[in-house]
Amino acid sequence: MSKLFMLLFASAVILLSSCSQYDQVEIALIPKGTDIMYWKGLHAGGEKAAQELGLKLIWQGPQKESDREQQINIVQNFISRGVDAIVLAPLDEVALMRPVATAKRRNIPVVIVDSGLKGSDYASYIATDNFATGELAAQKLTEMLGGRGDVILVRFLEGSNSTGLREEGFITWMRENASGITILSSDQHTGATMELALQTGQNLLNKFPTVDGIFCPNEATTFGLLRALQTVGKAGKVKLVGFDYTDPIEEGLRSRDIAGVVVQDPFRMGYDGVKTAFAVLQGKSVDPIIQTEVIFVTAENIDDPAVVAVTKPDVATWLGETP
Repeated sequence: MSKLFMLLFASAVILLSSCSQYDQVEIALIPKGTDIMYWKGLHAGGEKAAQELGLKLIWQGPQKESDREQQINIVQNFISRGVDAIVLAPLDEVALMRPVATAKRRNIPVVIVDSGLKGSDYASYIATDNFATGELAAQKLTEMLGGRGDVILVRFLEGSNSTGLREEGFITWMRENASGITILSSDQHTGATMELALQTGQNLLNKFPTVDGIFCPNEATTFGLLRALQTVGKAGKVKLVGFDYTDPIEEGLRSRDIAGVVVQDPFRMGYDGVKTAFAVLQGKSVDPIIQTEVIFVTAENIDDPAVVAVTKPDVATWLGETP
């Protein structure tokens, strides 16, 4: 009995020691912004991974996706604090190169999620194949228009790698596969907020009143253009294909004011980002590129269980919120 007791005691000491060690691990998760639901999904996924691993996750990001300077300062502050690893969604593919290089020199591994970063000073890149999602949006919009019509591409923010690739994927597919589609405008950037997207959308609709279809590459542009179409009484008449999923976008899909949206899995990105950063800290090899899946959501499939699993992740549980 004494030997059994000692064996159990030793096992408990080892377990507690392991938990204590992981409790001291700090991983910073830095989104592009904190003002839209998409980033809450990323946060929840990261928190799920952190709780499973027993480590500390620190969440901080700029309020607006246009605030490059604030995101740079946040990264630099975490480096000075001496966190063990950083999971970063860079809002500019160039501006964040220097702080990421600094983190590498300080032996703080960085995992990039959602949107790409130039250079090679990070351990892994986890994201959607953004160029392919733009191609998917172009294909779906072309099918909805029966292969013919006039369309507008609404761009988001200059320097944003993810949306830029979606925009280029859309244009490339249209030019190579849709001879009956004319792109009326593809050079207008909305800026970082829904209000700016609404204003840009109103200007475009005034200039091109007979447009048949519109593609928007993220949540802010999609909701802004939905509002613009509703304002002029053309919601549901002009085929609007957007990106990402929120309650207002869901309402637009159900009312058929939005024809369809490409939906990513930010929860999975956050989860895989933290897990990958922890693997790097343990000295394990990780894949340099990890691609996450997307789905195309319409009024017809919005309630399918497989779709709901992606569009409505269990954010409340992992962030300690009341559902």
